[in-house]
Amino acid sequence: MLVRQMLEIYDLLDTPQASGEAVAALLRERGAQDVTVTVVGGNQGTTDCVKVVIPGRHGKSTGGDAPTLGIVGRLGGIGARPEMIGQVSDGDGALAALAVALKLAEMHHNDDILEGDVIIGTHVCPDAPTIPHEPVPFMDSPIDMAAMNEQEVDARMDAVLSIDTTKGNRIINVNGFAISPTVLKGAILPVSNDVLDIMTRTTGRMPQVFALSQQDITPYGNDLYHLNSILQPATATQAPVIGVAITVEQVVAGCATGATHGGDVEEAARFSLEVAKSFTSGACAFYDAQAYERLVALYGGFERFQTLGKA
Repeated sequence: MLVRQMLEIYDLLDTPQASGEAVAALLRERGAQDVTVTVVGGNQGTTDCVKVVIPGRHGKSTGGDAPTLGIVGRLGGIGARPEMIGQVSDGDGALAALAVALKLAEMHHNDDILEGDVIIGTHVCPDAPTIPHEPVPFMDSPIDMAAMNEQEVDARMDAVLSIDTTKGNRIINVNGFAISPTVLKGAILPVSNDVLDIMTRTTGRMPQVFALSQQDITPYGNDLYHLNSILQPATATQAPVIGVAITVEQVVAGCATGATHGGDVEEAARFSLEVAKSFTSGACAFYDAQAYERLVALYGGFERFQTLGKA
């Protein structure tokens, strides 16, 4: 379980003084050797972008050829101070991703090493702005989506899990978490059976999958409605991406405080860790490569959906 790791990270994040350096210090203390913090600024302030690389036993960072998994903690901000006091619901993506990073660092220190590398990227901002959205307000971010993707999505990632709070909608309304179909280079592909099996194993329940529209996987900035930013990493990579949505039964605003459900966050983090174990060892496929090649041969590429389209 990742309960202790989640609680330790939560204590670091749920404060006005939360920073990327505080998180990095804890990760380094527990064994992570490759942790970088980059302060990125925009028109609405700054945020601390954190990237952690946990090398695998046969990972590419050490000259091996095992696949690399990326885990992105997607959010606008962990807090909306001074408007709201305390960690907001939107911060659960960062909380889950950093809990996985802490667990992997401790595992590596104890010689429980995965086959391939795992790269975790997220950002820490305790005073992010909010933005109007239907049916409930979203958290905004000090930096735009292009800058966020540049910091969190890494070309070394062979596949990506994007963890994001997804509570302000009427599309997926269950307590826990849900996954998306695989998104690859602008195409919405079938749901991965391997990932469904891992979800069933880690939750002990039937898996939950949330629906995607084509516009949900296009970049922000095209004036189209998006479910949320969970699939925005798919606009910035050639690797397959699966969204991991932390969800609830009722609509909850991203800027709401007191809305973090520890059990749900831990479950999403534990699921992501198990995907990391399986994917980096070659035992988990995000998509069927032959079926994808057939799809492209029949209908052409879908990369235009990774762009802002025609003016």
